[in-house]
This record gives sequence, C-alpha cells and structure tokens, in this order.
Amino acid sequence: MKRGAPEPEDDQGLGFSTVIASTVHDMKNSLGMLMQAHSALAERLPPELGSSREQGIIEYESMRLNGMLVQMLGLYKLGVNQLPLQPVHIEVDDFFQAALARHQEILHSRHIHGSYEVSEEGLMGFFDAELVGSVVGNVINNSIRYAKSAIHLRAWVEQEQLVLAISDDGQGYPPRMLEAQSDYVLGINMSSGSTGLGLYFGARIAERHQRNGVQGRIAISNDSELGGGEFRIYLP
Repeated sequence: MKRGAPEPEDDQGLGFSTVIASTVHDMKNSLGMLMQAHSALAERLPPELGSSREQGIIEYESMRLNGMLVQMLGLYKLGVNQLPLQPVHIEVDDFFQAALARHQEILHSRHIHGSYEVSEEGLMGFFDAELVGSVVGNVINNSIRYAKSAIHLRAWVEQEQLVLAISDDGQGYPPRMLEAQSDYVLGINMSSGSTGLGLYFGARIAERHQRNGVQGRIAISNDSELGGGEFRIYLP
C-alpha cells in the first residue's frame, strides 16, 4: 500500500457510520410521522380511552425513542464537526415552560406533578436552545420513568454560569453512574438497561458552550430537594 493511501478499514468505517446516520435520520422522520398520526387519532378518541394507560405508554416510549435518535444524530454530527452551535438570548422562564409543556400529557397520564422555578424574574441565558432543549428533554423523559409523583426544574446563576437543574422524587442515580462522572461514556452498561448515552450526549453539548475560557459541564447527584436524583447543566 502506498504511503498516504487510506486504509480500507477506515473507508469502510466511515461509510458504515454514514449509512447508520442516514438510516437514523430516516427512522426519526418516520417516527415523527407516526407520532403526528397518533396525536390526530388520539384527539378523536373518547376521554376514557384518550387518557388510558396504553395511550400514556405509546406517548412516553415514542418520545423516548425520538430522544435517543436525536442524540445519535447529534453525536454523529459532533464526530464529523457538522453540529454548529447557535446560541441565542432566551428567557429561562419561557424555556422551562416549553420543556414541561412538551411532556404535559405524559406527566398527567402518570400522575406526576411537573413544576419549575427561576432564581430571579426575567433570568436570561445565552445558549443553543435546540441542543440544550434536547438535553433537558431527555433528562425530563428519564425522570418521568423513575419519579414517584414529582419533577422539578430550577435555574440560577452560580459563579457567572447559568445552572439548569432537573430533579425528581425517585430512587436517584445508581452509584456506578455517580462514580463515573469524570467520563460518562464509562457508565455504559447494556446489562443494566441504561446505556448512559444521555449523560454522554449532555456532557458533549455542555462542553460546546464556552465563554472567557470557561467550558460548560454537567453534574449528577442524589442531593435533590425532592429526595431523588438531580441533573445539572452549567452554561457559561
């Protein structure tokens, strides 16, 4: 093989990852159409069927699957440097309201109370609302899975960084995930049913936000006000 010629394995690997990304994109589009069709059909159902347990499962799992596909596409684009950061000034109150509204039906079907608070009126952030929204949405979805009756969102400023926190009243994060905070990808454990992909994705998105030499980050703990786990994303 001539010097400088690409190795066959590299070509095959790049080709395969591109095919996977394209397939995931098509899957996401198909899922979006299914979710729209399901919503239209659900509106025609009588109230006793529209709020059934089965309806809640379909809505929750569809949103969960959509979130995973978004994460996979995002990580692929990060890997090939095709995920531009587009930060904008946004009022955190509006951001939280929209995040909870997207999950309102699922929260209602599972009898989970969703609430939020900001440290000061008119608190503003400067971040990529779509990317951070994907991270927050994934955490909310995960919290719904484990919460007993409540989920709470908080925002405040700490050392000139905006902190967005999502907590629940579930059992909290398992010790292995708390111990792997320095490298979230090490939290992947297929046998446990939790891949850790959401935390890894969140960490990468947080890192993209930088200002004055300070880089964004995430943190998890079991010290939430609700007694369960708490996820925080720090945005400089």
